[in-house]
Amino acid sequence: MNKMTLSIENLTERDIAKTIDHSLLKPELDDAFVEAGCHLAAKYDVASVCVRPADVKRAKAILAGTDVAVGTTIGFPHGNHVTEIKVAEALRALADGATELDMVIQIGALKAGRDADVESDIRAVVEVGHAAGALVKVIFENAYLTDEEKIRACHLTEAAGADFVKTSTGFAPSGATLDDLRLMRANTSPHIRVKAAGGVRTLDALLEVMDVGVTRIGATATEAIIQDFRARKAGLAPAAGGVLGGGY
Repeated sequence: MNKMTLSIENLTERDIAKTIDHSLLKPELDDAFVEAGCHLAAKYDVASVCVRPADVKRAKAILAGTDVAVGTTIGFPHGNHVTEIKVAEALRALADGATELDMVIQIGALKAGRDADVESDIRAVVEVGHAAGALVKVIFENAYLTDEEKIRACHLTEAAGADFVKTSTGFAPSGATLDDLRLMRANTSPHIRVKAAGGVRTLDALLEVMDVGVTRIGATATEAIIQDFRARKAGLAPAAGGVLGGGY
């Protein structure tokens, strides 16, 4: 592993917060939890909340007047919806106020070598997303892919015009790894951004992925990450914390 060069001395709290998509996607979350999560996202001025499609309107209302975007998922979590359904999901999410769409590729089609179908599926969501001024992030679910398939997914995502490549849903057997993030960064043009999801639960882990070119993460440990950053900036001892691990 290369030595990490990124240091908090050269970062502001906003630099950290605006890498975070605060994730509110678990199926069992009730309304109160989602609402509290949106208020937490506003408190720390993160980049976005990523909520379930049924929660987009509620999140948009809570976050009105803030600098926190509302994102949601498309074809989640397995990617096997037909393209027309993904487009319908995207249109409804946009109508409800989402400005970021995290879509899952057709994983089986990629593994079967049906690259044209994968690109067409991505492009259809990108077209409706971009027409509404939204960002589109494309989730590969790397736990199920070979390196060769990940590279093809990068090229197909870029060809389809999406804004981000993203590692994972957080619901597969594993999430983001530094090796995968390096691979994705190396196989996309500089204007394509990289999102790490699944396992970035500490400030140290966030700094690691930022160091390899990640500009967004999906996280549930938002408060712990930012509080740790504040403590370190204040000169307190760094909290014990791990690097990338499983889970979301």
